[in-house]
Amino acid sequence: MTPLFPISLAQTAQAQEPAGGIAGWAAGLVETLGGPGAGFAIALENLFPPLPSEVILPLTGFAAGQGVLSLASALFWTTLGSVVGALALYGIGALFGRERMHAVWARLPLVKVSDLERTEEWFRRHGTKAVLLGRMVPIFRSLISVPAGVERMPVPLFLLLTTLGSLAWNSVLVLAGYALGDRWELVEAYVGVASKAVLVLVLAAAAAWLAVRLRRRGTEARHRRA
Repeated sequence: MTPLFPISLAQTAQAQEPAGGIAGWAAGLVETLGGPGAGFAIALENLFPPLPSEVILPLTGFAAGQGVLSLASALFWTTLGSVVGALALYGIGALFGRERMHAVWARLPLVKVSDLERTEEWFRRHGTKAVLLGRMVPIFRSLISVPAGVERMPVPLFLLLTTLGSLAWNSVLVLAGYALGDRWELVEAYVGVASKAVLVLVLAAAAAWLAVRLRRRGTEARHRRA
């Protein structure tokens, strides 16, 4: 695709992110392939979470504002890419299966099979909400597809929930990039803060769980010696 402006989209993105080439790489895909390029980038982002959607999606919105592709095309292809990537992760979870999950879990220290069973029960009760809302939570938006596959959530239901959740997330970030124009990188800054907050909460919860488990194991050991 011939650049529509003297300074190409890729050059603009690279100038705004000199340290890393993700923005420039994504901009090159969008400028060369249009909507399918954006969809391909987002499909990869689902499979490799280090590729940040908070860069790719606002940049795609910026490209739509520059006339490289239409806004409808940006939303359609990025959502399709999200669904394709999520379906691949679902397949990995389904291929791994419950039996292998239990076998691996049984070898892990400080955990019990009952912990996994409670998690599975929770997912059976709340899996639809987890898949739908999880698509709108940084970090978890990719990971939530794996337990859905392990638990063999019906594929039509998984696709529907993933499409709705992905469309909501993609719309917010694409439209933000479209509205902000060449200041699209502000979206990355704000979403990056949210991602770090989610990560801190997850690590804090994991540390609290580990402390409780170690304390409980110590108490059980003292009771056995007594």
